[in-house]
Amino acid sequence: MPALPPAPGDTPAATLAAFVARAAADPAVAGLVLSGSQVHDGMPTVRSDHDLHVVLHDGDASPLRELDRFRSAHLDLVVLTLAEFRRRGLPGDPAAFSRYAYVHARVLLDRLDGEIAAVLDRKRTLDPDEARTATAGYLDAYVNQTYRSLKSYRDGRGAMGHLDAAESVPYALEVLFALHRRVRPYNKYLQWELERQPLGDDRWSAGRLLPVLRRILADGDPRTQRALFGDLAPAARAAGHGEVLDSWGDDLRLLLPRP
Repeated sequence: MPALPPAPGDTPAATLAAFVARAAADPAVAGLVLSGSQVHDGMPTVRSDHDLHVVLHDGDASPLRELDRFRSAHLDLVVLTLAEFRRRGLPGDPAAFSRYAYVHARVLLDRLDGEIAAVLDRKRTLDPDEARTATAGYLDAYVNQTYRSLKSYRDGRGAMGHLDAAESVPYALEVLFALHRRVRPYNKYLQWELERQPLGDDRWSAGRLLPVLRRILADGDPRTQRALFGDLAPAARAAGHGEVLDSWGDDLRLLLPRP
């Protein structure tokens, strides 16, 4: 028999409570993890639902498995096995883009004596090797996009330079957060992260960084691009990534801030 969808309550919180009780009564459920705006203080609105991850014991059958990707105005579900949960969001996983969902997630049920919480904690930050690899890769991509952009501006192709400038911003953010062993937040939570958990340097405060990014996205201003590079490059060198920068040779001069 197909699994019945979660019964809607009068409010998202009521719907969540009813489904949590239903899941807790299923012996195949190993854990429940809440993510999304509800775990970011100050972010939920009257339209916010609850994002819930249901972790099943490996090899145990459950009708809840059929509710994977169920979505309603009150509840979004991800249903996965413990083995899938261990891999979810980590390098090599097709859903690696979803890792930030776990950074501030809360455990609602853990039937494995803390193992659900331990797996979740592994996802919250980048380990040193992971951070080093991520920084190097994203730094090279960031330099590449910025170089392409500034070369187009130099050659009188401003519209194309603007497109490359816009594409450089995600790479810049990946570099910035990886340098701090942090998972890059979804754009929705970028300001929240910078204000609630600062990166430790006023250059990366919300008040300074966000206007820079918005200017680059708005028109690709070459001077603003060079200013951002002028801040990011020394931080990358200090973290041991000078080799990535130096591999660009004389081309790097195009990216340097000018008087």
